[in-house]
Parts: sequence; C-alpha cells; structure tokens
Amino acid sequence: MTQILLLNPNTSTATTQMMVDIARSYFASVMASPPTVIGATVSRGAPMIVNEQDLAVAAEAVNDPQIVALASQADGVIVGAFGDPGMEALRARLEVPVVGIGTASVREAAEGGRRFGIATTTPMLADSIAANVRKLGLGASFTGSRFTTGDPLALGDVPAQLENSLASAVQACIAQDGAQAVVIGGGPLGEAAQALCERFAIPVIGPVPAACRALLHAMRLDEAA
Repeated sequence: MTQILLLNPNTSTATTQMMVDIARSYFASVMASPPTVIGATVSRGAPMIVNEQDLAVAAEAVNDPQIVALASQADGVIVGAFGDPGMEALRARLEVPVVGIGTASVREAAEGGRRFGIATTTPMLADSIAANVRKLGLGASFTGSRFTTGDPLALGDVPAQLENSLASAVQACIAQDGAQAVVIGGGPLGEAAQALCERFAIPVIGPVPAACRALLHAMRLDEAA
C-alpha cells in the first residue's frame, strides 16, 4: 500500500497528529483506496515556528539522519510547516516526491492568475513569507500578508479565538488588499483553516489539503483517484 510521510518540522506531537488527521480525511474523501499517512515529529526545535531562528533550526532538524531514513521508506513526503524548512535539501536526498505545505498552498492560491493573500499568526516571519512567494515567481499576484495580534502560541491554545482572529485577517486580505483567494499560512492552523473555508465566498486554502493535492499530482495518483 502507498505510504505518505507527513513530517512536522516543529516539536509538537499534537500538531503532527492534527495534520495527519486532516491529510487522512482529505485522501479518504477523494480516493477509493487512499494511501496510508504516518506522521513524524522532529526531535529538536520549537513547538511552533514563529521566527527566522526557529525556521533555521527546523530546516536542519528535517534533515537529521533518523528523519531522512524514515522518509526514504515512504512513497511521498509532505513537509508540514509553512516556510517549507529543509524541503529542498530533503528532496535532494530522496528519490520520492517531496512537497511543502507553503509552496503547495501558494501555488494553488495563484492558479488562473488570481490575486492572493496570506493570513497567519507569525509577523516575525513576514519577510521570509514574502521572499518565498517571490522565489516561486508569484510576487506580482501577491497582495501581502495579514497577521493576527498577540502571542501565536497562546492564540493556538484557544481554537475559537484562533479561528476568529484568522477570520479577521482573511477579511483584511479581501477588503483592504483585494485578494481573490487567501492562504491560511501554517501547519498548526490546519483545523482553523478547515473551518474558515466555510466562512468566505472566495477560496480560503488550507495548507495541508493543498499539499495533499500537490503530492497526489507529483505521484500521478490524482489520475487514478
């Protein structure tokens, strides 16, 4: 049976399980014989990636020998942090498709030339987020990022507050920036993203399902779904 590794570059096992659950649910909704999804959590770093230092440590942790060994046994790999830390280095080490939730969701948002924004909780990563968008050649379509206020870790502990704060950020992307689609920027925001998809008329893109779609395409499994 096809096996997908969902790799969490932060140290929160709860976040890993949440993303695995979302991926399993997505695959089951679109495939008669969905792949097996297993989760892996890095052994060092931060419980949530909120700044450039966290991102740098995560990139190293994703390429630790034990993670690479686990990934080499999978048929496809999802890197489950919005900055896609370590993705390119991991891809170079493996012979299977590797996708990142950041790249996948941004590319999906920009499909058809749509103007898109990003709503997330980590203002200290604003420059990194914008740089990643430009690296994908999508800077001209990017309306900018909107951020929640307050401590991202504390906000993540109160799901209803997180959802409402992100909803305000999504609304700002639409009303103030003219976004035609909005990405929810972060693996730990996956559950909130699921709920926000139902609250807006324009596409609100959850990063984990976007990565699942990108991986199916890379593995050519979307043709058999």
